[in-house]
Amino acid sequence: MNIHRNSVYLLVIAVIGLIALGLVMLSSTAAFARESGGNASILVQKQAVWLAIGAVACMFAAILDYHRWGQTWWVWFGLAVVLLTLCFIPPIGHPMNGSARWLKVAGFSFQPSELAKLATVIALAWWFSRSAPKVRTRAALAEETQADARIERTFLKGFLLPLLGVGVLMALIAGEVDLGATALLGTTTLILMFVAGTRWRYLAPTVLLAVAGLVLAVKFLPERMGRILAFLHPELYPDDAYQQLMGLIALGSGGVEGFGLGLGRQKIEYLPFAHTDFIFPVIGEELGLRCTLAVVFAFLIIILSGSVIAIRARDRFGMLLGFGIVTLIALQAAVNIGVTTMMLPNKGMPLPFISYGGSNLAFCLTCVGILINIWRRGVSDKEEKSNVQFRVTARRKKPVRI
Repeated sequence: MNIHRNSVYLLVIAVIGLIALGLVMLSSTAAFARESGGNASILVQKQAVWLAIGAVACMFAAILDYHRWGQTWWVWFGLAVVLLTLCFIPPIGHPMNGSARWLKVAGFSFQPSELAKLATVIALAWWFSRSAPKVRTRAALAEETQADARIERTFLKGFLLPLLGVGVLMALIAGEVDLGATALLGTTTLILMFVAGTRWRYLAPTVLLAVAGLVLAVKFLPERMGRILAFLHPELYPDDAYQQLMGLIALGSGGVEGFGLGLGRQKIEYLPFAHTDFIFPVIGEELGLRCTLAVVFAFLIIILSGSVIAIRARDRFGMLLGFGIVTLIALQAAVNIGVTTMMLPNKGMPLPFISYGGSNLAFCLTCVGILINIWRRGVSDKEEKSNVQFRVTARRKKPVRI
């Protein structure tokens, strides 16, 4: 079996399956959402519009040479900064649930933080590959090894400057009172820097400082502190733990088989946001444990397929871009499932490809299109076999320390 050749087919099948399940579950839950007014078709139609936009973006990204994203990284980064800033300016910014995360245009709400996530990955991939060779040949592999030592292992260029750049976006998102997206962006940045070769002695203290900063931020935000306390002691804070407890009831009552599509009870006035952040428990209640495990398996396929595509990228930029995209999707899925199963404190984060939310769906599909393009231009099996021994030998050479 050719793993690299089939990886893109597995990726597309898993994504289509999750999207189809999302539309089915939205049809089942939308009628009980506050913004639908009892008419499920309203939300389904909006999601269908975003799906069409995302599909077009996916096809465009699959056709466009992925190097174009690196060449125009400053456009996406600058656009993300502008849009995040507009969130604080009424009436363009549209506050919702105590957070200024949305822009509202023509009846559609859009979260600029979704663009910020993709812009971060593109900018970091470009930064850590700007001096690397453009094509993976034998000579290029040796040059790439030396590029690792020259760029990623220095404090200024390999750590401080990229972290400060991403810090601009993180500060704007944190100002929206969206600590979850801030933590997601920071975690993705650190993981991508680690993959790029940044030294552990720079990353480890940063992780500790980030955790300490998050703890302080939670301490001075009563609502967030309530979520932490509810996670640790749900029996003492039933009001703050309400959503997660209702989610567990939905998952437990569904059992292995589930009650049947549309027959779930928790979505009826019991489980808030059943069509967005807490759609996973509804899947368990109506379709059972088998379907929830299938969802987890589909995300594992996306992670593995995306990783194979990234590893076989033709150059360093494609490898880092692919891994960054996979990390974004994987972390969002892990956080959503962890929250709804009460393994993590409550944090509103959509389940990629399934939850109702147009901007997240559109950008996730754009990311899939980029992965497809990286696959199309990836290293063939014949090239990989001819280079593998040389690459191993080159990596064993002691890099130049700066």
